[in-house]
Amino acid sequence: MNQEAIQAIAKTVRCLTMDAIQKANSGHPGMPMGCAELGALLYGSILSYNPEDPHWLNRDRFVLSAGHGSMFLYSLLHLAGFAISLDDIKNFRQLGSPCAGHPEYGAAPGIETTTGPLGQGFATAVGMAIAETMLSARYNTREYPIFNYYTYVLAGDGCLQEGVASEAASLAGHLKLKKLIAFYDSNRITIDGSTELSFTEDVAARFAAYGWNVFHASMYDTDDIEHHIEIAKKESDKPTLIILKSIIGKGAPTLQGSHKTHGAPLGAEEIRKAKEAMGINPEEQFYRDPDALEYFNNYKAKLQSVYASWQEKFKAWQEQNPALARELTLAMEGKPVQVPLWPSFKADESLATRTASGKALLSALEAWPNLVGGSADLTGPNVVEIPGEPYSTEHRIGKKIHFGIREFGMAAIANGIALSKVFRPYCATFLVFSDYLRPALRLSALMKIPVIYVLTHDSVHLGEDGPTHQPVEHLTSLRAIPNLLVLRPADAEETVSAWEIALNRNEGPTALILSRQNLPVLTKADPDWKETIKTGAYIVKNTPDEPEITILASGSEVSLALDAVKHTQKQVRVVSVLSLETFISQPEPIKTAILGKTAKLIACEAGHPMSWYALTKTVMGIQRFGESGPGNKVAEHLGISVQNLVQLIETM
Repeated sequence: MNQEAIQAIAKTVRCLTMDAIQKANSGHPGMPMGCAELGALLYGSILSYNPEDPHWLNRDRFVLSAGHGSMFLYSLLHLAGFAISLDDIKNFRQLGSPCAGHPEYGAAPGIETTTGPLGQGFATAVGMAIAETMLSARYNTREYPIFNYYTYVLAGDGCLQEGVASEAASLAGHLKLKKLIAFYDSNRITIDGSTELSFTEDVAARFAAYGWNVFHASMYDTDDIEHHIEIAKKESDKPTLIILKSIIGKGAPTLQGSHKTHGAPLGAEEIRKAKEAMGINPEEQFYRDPDALEYFNNYKAKLQSVYASWQEKFKAWQEQNPALARELTLAMEGKPVQVPLWPSFKADESLATRTASGKALLSALEAWPNLVGGSADLTGPNVVEIPGEPYSTEHRIGKKIHFGIREFGMAAIANGIALSKVFRPYCATFLVFSDYLRPALRLSALMKIPVIYVLTHDSVHLGEDGPTHQPVEHLTSLRAIPNLLVLRPADAEETVSAWEIALNRNEGPTALILSRQNLPVLTKADPDWKETIKTGAYIVKNTPDEPEITILASGSEVSLALDAVKHTQKQVRVVSVLSLETFISQPEPIKTAILGKTAKLIACEAGHPMSWYALTKTVMGIQRFGESGPGNKVAEHLGISVQNLVQLIETM
């Protein structure tokens, strides 16, 4: 790529960045200005993409992990012909604009993932690279290698200080993800000042120890950068980190190199001087270099040629591989390839919902062959063991991923896999350790992507491991996340329904909250409970007449409630609440039909009671940390018992 074009594009990125942030009176000019030449090289020469088909399956992925530098991405997407207009850029950071403060997946074409929380974009890119290896192994044929895209990620000093990036980088090196290329914008500046304040490690040595190729270059020597990219593609069986020494805010005459350019507008006078130094009329707002516009206008023909050639190969592949083509199409639609054959359970059977979940998972894998995932080193306790050789460098077709003890990295990687739009990932750990992965789970919900979180050992009933491992506040905390569907089944049959609901949900993540202890298979009063449960709750035990009291419970406390009503003469209905937030959102007639017209309500759950207050203030729950001891004794000690529930019923 010629230097004249690179400089024209870089100049445009700097001008659009300065003006958009100044107009918004908010934003981060330093990173986009410091990395403008890299962006020009990537979108003007390296990346394979099609603005007219931004979801093209074999496009290269670019992730801006340093999401605060969002004007870098918006400027380049605009120039490259994606559906981001100049007016959109002029409305940067304004309500309703696709050019949000940080890139948001789905807000505009070309944004591959939501970024902003530092480090997560890096880890999500690792998931995208894993997805490419799976796609290649599963669908490529000798004649038609239809999947061979690269994943590129731009990370800054802040990203590489975050633990999630370290978790993901370690796993990426172990898995030899050779089509992952990361650029480290090493401007040596953070919000507080120089990285010398807190970040003096040898990043190159760290990544080399992870098993990465590591190269060094200047951010402004694009020929050298391109040379290292070519080496990474041709000679490597490892992921690659290219460390680029840069100048934050490059082009700002008096502020470049200063932390003052990181997160604030440059100011009108600084922008005026910057434009004058670039030979631009300082009065011209949102300047776009004509040479940059012309370059991308001409470059589209090359991109379209690559795209058209791929489409021909893809069509021929579909014709020669109809079974694989059908599987791929159904996977992208989120549909099973066959009607699932779910496990059944005997009426007198007693088993943990985590065990029932394991059986349901095996059935799901037959119907959804693109269901992939694993555990953060808790495969056995989470009961997510599946047959077959696991995913590895030698076996990319494997469905079971060993994430290692990396909960946060696991969830962020799962997001990247889900963003392939082909694979449906699940990831598993103990419920209490959902705190370790929560920021990535939050992004799953924000992006509306269908990651399934299998969270076992769901209450103080796990027992002897004590309060560090006993969740108390976690259910309430997870229910507070918008667009996260939280399901806590009461028995094995409900667990199967929970998996079915999760697998048919394509607009957001689902958390399956599962017990360690055995629970009886319930006799259900509602003959249509499998349909009713989709409202979030159904009647397990009814009364001959209108109930005086209705007990609302979830998970293991449903069977406790059924035991309690045996010890009272009152007319008590028991309702199993699989999803509290789903039930609360139902129209009043549906809720009344399940709760009763005049019944007093009691809620019962071995966790913090706060989330139940939307329905009733009478809750038997836990508002303190647990203790070490046998699970049933700990629960009783904390007030979760048949006796206490009976007393509560009698006082109503």
